[in-house]
Amino acid sequence: MSHTSNEVLGSQCPKRALIIGAGPAGLTAAYELLKRTGIQPIILEKSQYTGGISKTVNYKGNRIDIGGHRFFSKSDRVMDWWMNIMPIEGTDEEQLTISYQNKSRPIGCDACNSEATRDNVMLVRSRLSRIYYMKKFFDYPIALSASTMKNLGIAKMFKIGVSYIGAQLKPIKHERSLEDFFINRFGMELYETFFKDYTEKVWGVPCNKISPEWGKQRIKKLSVSKALLHSLKKKAMGKDNSIAQKDTDTSLIERFLYPKFGPGQLWELVAKEIQQMGGIIHHNCAVEKIEHSNNNIAAVHIFNKETGKSERYEADYFFSTMPVKELIGGMCPAAPPNIKTIADGLVYRDFMTVGLLLKRLAVTDEKEANQRIKDNWIYIQESEVKIGRLQIFNNWSPYMVKDAENVWIGLEYFCFKDHGLWNMPDQEFIDFAIDELVRIKIIDKEDVLDSTLLREEKTYPAYFGTYDQFDQIKEYVNGFKNLFLIGRNGMHKYNNSDHSMLTAMTAVDNIIAGVESKENIWDINTEQEYHEKK
Repeated sequence: MSHTSNEVLGSQCPKRALIIGAGPAGLTAAYELLKRTGIQPIILEKSQYTGGISKTVNYKGNRIDIGGHRFFSKSDRVMDWWMNIMPIEGTDEEQLTISYQNKSRPIGCDACNSEATRDNVMLVRSRLSRIYYMKKFFDYPIALSASTMKNLGIAKMFKIGVSYIGAQLKPIKHERSLEDFFINRFGMELYETFFKDYTEKVWGVPCNKISPEWGKQRIKKLSVSKALLHSLKKKAMGKDNSIAQKDTDTSLIERFLYPKFGPGQLWELVAKEIQQMGGIIHHNCAVEKIEHSNNNIAAVHIFNKETGKSERYEADYFFSTMPVKELIGGMCPAAPPNIKTIADGLVYRDFMTVGLLLKRLAVTDEKEANQRIKDNWIYIQESEVKIGRLQIFNNWSPYMVKDAENVWIGLEYFCFKDHGLWNMPDQEFIDFAIDELVRIKIIDKEDVLDSTLLREEKTYPAYFGTYDQFDQIKEYVNGFKNLFLIGRNGMHKYNNSDHSMLTAMTAVDNIIAGVESKENIWDINTEQEYHEKK
C-alpha cells in the first residue's frame, strides 16, 4: 500500500513530514510542526508504546520508569515547553518558584492548559542518589564528609588525596580514552574505587577502550573541587527553593520535576494533543527501506504489524530518530560501502529492568534508624554482582506504586543483545537478579511479592566500535536536504531527553527559516551552552 500526500491528508494540507519514532525527539518535532507550520506530521513508531525510552510501563498498577528520568533543563525553551503540557502541582507547604529570564513563575499558575487536571501535573522532587560499595552508602558525587572518611578509612582517604593532587600537578596531556578523562579529574585511586567498575558494567568494555568524548558529553564539568565547593555552598546557603539551578553542574542538581505518574504520562499527553491538532501516529510499524534520489528522501517503506502488510509513505520532510545503523542499512539505493561499513560497526548497549514489588528493603537509612531509604536511585559498585543501578520508584513519585505500604524497585542491567544475560529465560533472569540483591544485603528473599522483566534494545549508543569515524556518516546524511536526524539514537549521541527535544526544535526552526545547514542541530550538546548564547 502506498500513501501519497493527497491520499492521507487531503488537498488542504500540501506538505507533510514523516517522523520515525514516537520518543521525546519525534513527538517534539510533530508538536512543533503543528504549532508553528502548515506541515502535517505522520509518526511511525515500531512499538506499542509512546515515549521511547522515556515511556512508563504499568505493571498491575505499579509503574516502571526505564532508567529514571529527571525533568530538568538549563534551556528555558524546554522548561516552558514541559510546563505548558504539564503545570507544576501547587503546594501550601512551601512557596517554590522557577526563576529564569529575569522573572519568577509561581507554581500552579496559568501555565495550565485547558485539559490539565489534578493528575496531569509535575511534582517537584528532591534528588538523592548514592553509591553502594562495601555494603555501605557513599554520597554521589563523593563528598569529603565524616561518613565517607569513616567508611573508607584514613589510609584509603590518604591514597585518594595523594593520587588526586598528583593528577592535578601532572595531568595526562592528551586524553585518548575515558580512563584518561577520569584520571585527570579524579586521580587514579578515586577512579579505580568509584568509577572504573561501574562504567565497565554499563558499557561492557574497559574504560581505556572508550572515547573520552563520553565523559565530555555527560560529566565534562564535574570534578572533585567542584563537588566539594557545591557541598560547602549547600551547607552555607541552606535549602534552595528554586529549581532553576543553571550555575550547577547537571550531576549536582538537587531538585527536579517529575510527572505524577512517570515520564510516559507527559509523552502520552503530547501524543494526544498531536492527534487532536491533526497529526497522525501509527504504532507497531517497523521501517524496512528508505528510498532516496537527487539528494532527497523520497519515501519510507514500513511493515505494519497490526495489518500484516507492507506500506509505503511519501512526504516532503523526513525526521529520523531510529538507530543510525538501521537507517543506513535501510537506504535504497544502498549507502556507499565505506558508510555502510562504519554504520555496521556502531555499537549499542541494551538494557534490562527487573521490577520487584517488596514488603520492605533490608537496608535502612543510617541517619534515621528503621526508616526507608530516600534514594531515587543507587549506583551498585559491588564487583561481585552484575546489577548496575537500582531505582526506588516510590521516591520518584509516590503514585508510581499501587500500595504505598510496599516498596517498588527497578533492578537495572546493561548488556549486549543476544549475549549473556539477554539470552536467559525471563523467570531465570528474575531469580538471578533477586539472588544478587540478597547477596549484597539490600533485600531479603521472603519479602518479594511480585516481579516482572522488561527488555529495551539499543538504549545507549556507544562511543567505541567505529564511532571515531562517525563524521563520515554525518557528512553523508547531511547531504540529504529533507532529512533531519534528531534524538539520541537518531544522532548516535548520548543526549538527555531535553537535548533530544532541542534537536527537534532546532530542525523545525531550520525548516521555517529555510536554513539548509544541519550543523546547529549537531552542535547541541550536554550543557546546551551554545543554545543559551545564541
